[in-house]
Amino acid sequence: MIKFFLMVNKQGQTRLSRYYEHVEINKRTMLEAEVIKNCLSRSKDECSFIEYKDFKLVYRQYAALFIVVGIDQTENEMAVYELIHNFVEVLDKYFSRV
Repeated sequence: MIKFFLMVNKQGQTRLSRYYEHVEINKRTMLEAEVIKNCLSRSKDECSFIEYKDFKLVYRQYAALFIVVGIDQTENEMAVYELIHNFVEVLDKYFSRV
């Protein structure tokens, strides 16, 4: 199950966030800061899957934009990785040149 969906720029600013479980606002900001720090600190040679607390992070970078999805332990990482790519393709078709 997907827990949250984030779009973040390279400076670490959240551009879009969507949570599918209730998380208090102050905990959201702490969670987003930690997740962003973990994803931005990794090199391009490292895997795009990260074990984080009680869930997994799947992220993908497109130019200056990172898309991060938090999932539970039972979810398939590769399926979510492909979901991110399909989401970006839809945005690109709809808005042209996303």
